[in-house]
Amino acid sequence: MGLMDMLSGMLGKKAAPKTGNGLLDALLPMLLKGGGLGGLAGLIGKFSGAGLGSKADSWVSNGANEAISGDEVESALGSDMIGQLANKAGVSTDQAKGGLASMLPNLVNQMTPGGSVPGVGGLGKLMKGLDFGKIIGGMK
Repeated sequence: MGLMDMLSGMLGKKAAPKTGNGLLDALLPMLLKGGGLGGLAGLIGKFSGAGLGSKADSWVSNGANEAISGDEVESALGSDMIGQLANKAGVSTDQAKGGLASMLPNLVNQMTPGGSVPGVGGLGKLMKGLDFGKIIGGMK
């Protein structure tokens, strides 16, 4: 059983909203394989490049996570990437932007224990211990 199969099984029928599951299912392969985002470091770099580095840095650090808006997510990732994720998740672009804004601070925080960004290869080990319910539980 591969990592994505395990993750899908973990996410599958939990009481989390469909939007969160679909977005997470669409986003994780891009983070694990670096496809389209350049891995976790690439994702954080996109926020830094859009002038949102202090927010992204707060997700990596051991302090409180700064919130981000859906429009800021779109500014960092671009409308094409938002559209691609929305399409894969089966949601509207507005739902994708809002869902990612709710999900990313917690996801990045959990993927960067100790305040450091692991390489693409190190993410697989971290995924096994993530609290996916916490990541997508607050999404609407």
